[in-house]
Amino acid sequence: MKLNLLWMLVPLAALPLAAQPSFDRDIRPILQKQCQGCHHPAGAASDLDVTSYAAFAKGGKRGPGFVARKPDESLTISYITGDVKPRMPMGQAALAPEDIDRFRAWIDSGAVDDSPVVISDNSPSVYLQPPVITALRWSPDGQRIAVSGNREVLVHLADGSKLVQRLAGKAERILSIAYSADGNTLIAGGGTPAQFGEVQIWDARAGKLLRSATLTNDTVFGASIAPDGGRVAVGCTDNTVHVFDTASGKELYKIGNHENWVLASVFGVDSKRFVSVSKDRAAKLIDAGSGAFLENVNILRSELNAIARHPKKDVVVIGGEDRYPYVYNMDRPKNMKIADDTTLIRKLDRQDGPIFALDWSPDAARIAVAGIAPSVNVYDAETGKLSAQCKGHAAGIYAAAFSPDGKKLATGGFDGKIRIYDSANCQLLTSFIPAPLSAGTPAGGAQ
Repeated sequence: MKLNLLWMLVPLAALPLAAQPSFDRDIRPILQKQCQGCHHPAGAASDLDVTSYAAFAKGGKRGPGFVARKPDESLTISYITGDVKPRMPMGQAALAPEDIDRFRAWIDSGAVDDSPVVISDNSPSVYLQPPVITALRWSPDGQRIAVSGNREVLVHLADGSKLVQRLAGKAERILSIAYSADGNTLIAGGGTPAQFGEVQIWDARAGKLLRSATLTNDTVFGASIAPDGGRVAVGCTDNTVHVFDTASGKELYKIGNHENWVLASVFGVDSKRFVSVSKDRAAKLIDAGSGAFLENVNILRSELNAIARHPKKDVVVIGGEDRYPYVYNMDRPKNMKIADDTTLIRKLDRQDGPIFALDWSPDAARIAVAGIAPSVNVYDAETGKLSAQCKGHAAGIYAAAFSPDGKKLATGGFDGKIRIYDSANCQLLTSFIPAPLSAGTPAGGAQ
C-alpha cells in the first residue's frame, strides 16, 4: 500500500514519457472515432474542427476547445460529461469514463501537442508514374468513371478523354469507391496504413467533400452504400464492420462477428440487410437496421476478398484465395440447417490466381471475375459458362466494373492503366492512364 501511495505522489512530469497523457496516442483516436463525423473542415458543426490539434485548440462558436491545465474550465470536458447540453458526441452513446479521464489527464498535464510532423503544402498529388489502381466505379448515368489515385479520387469522362474532378481527401490510399443510385453521392473508403482509416462522403456533382469519418488505426476496405442511399458499410482490420448514416456521417453501430479483416460488403436489394466477407472465410448476413448478425451465407472454405450482388435479387457472388467464384442465395430455406451449403447456386471455374474483384452487370447477364491473373474472365450469369476473356493487363487486376448499361467493362490494377472492353466479347475499346503524369503525359491520355 505504501508503494501505491508514493506512486500517486510522484509529480506527473517525473513519470516515464510513455505514461504521460499524449494527444497523438490518447486523444486523437477518440476525436477521430467519435467527433470528426460532425466536426471536420467540410462540415464543422458550431464552427468546430477537431481534425488537428491547432483547430481543436482554436475551438468554435462557443470558445476554445480546452484550457491547458484547467480541465474544469474546458468546454470539451463540459460537453462530454453532460454538464453542458447537449452531451457530446450528440446522438451517440456517452464516452466511456476512461475516455473522459484521458481528456482530463491530458488537459491537466498541459494539453501538449505531440502530433507527428507532417510536411504538406496541400498541393495536388504529383505522379511520376501511374499509380496502382485499387478501385473504380462508373457513375450511374454512365458519363463518368471514378478511379483511385494517391490521396484522391480521379474522376474522368467515361471514354478517358478528360480528367474532370480531383477529389482530394486525407487518406493516403483509396481502396473502394461507390456511387449512390441517384448519382448525387460518391463514397470513398481507404486510409493511411498503420495510422487511420477514412470514409469520405462527397457531393459527386459539385466535387465537394460533405462529410469525413476517421476510424480505427489502419486503412478500411470494401465501402458500400445501400440502394436507398441511407447507410454506408465499411470493413476494417480490427475485424469489425462500421455502419454510418450517409446524411450525417455519424456512426450508427459496429459489428464484431468476424474473426479477421473484413475486406468487402454489399447491401441487399431492399437495403435492409448486407453481407460482409472476410479473411476469416465467412460471408456474414447482417440486419442493416440493428447490426444484428443473422447467419453465415456460406460454408467456410478459404479467405474471402470480394463480393458482388445480382442487380435485382438477393443473390451474391463471392471469391478469394481458393480461386473459385461461388454464387449464393442470401436467404436459406427455413427447413434447412444453418452452416450447410443449401444456399449455393453455382460454383464457377477455378481462376489462375486469387480473386480480388467481382462485379455483376446491371442487366444481370454477366459476372466479371478478376484477380492476380492478368486477365478478367466474364461468365454468363445464368449458365455459369465462360463467355469471354479480357486480356491486356501486365499484372494483377484489383478493380473491375460494368457500365450502367452492361455493355462495357472497365478494369484497373497493378500497371496503373484503365482498360475499357466490350463486355460481350472483351474487345478492347480504349485504355488510358487516369493520373496526370508530371513528365508531360496529359491527364487522361486515352488511346
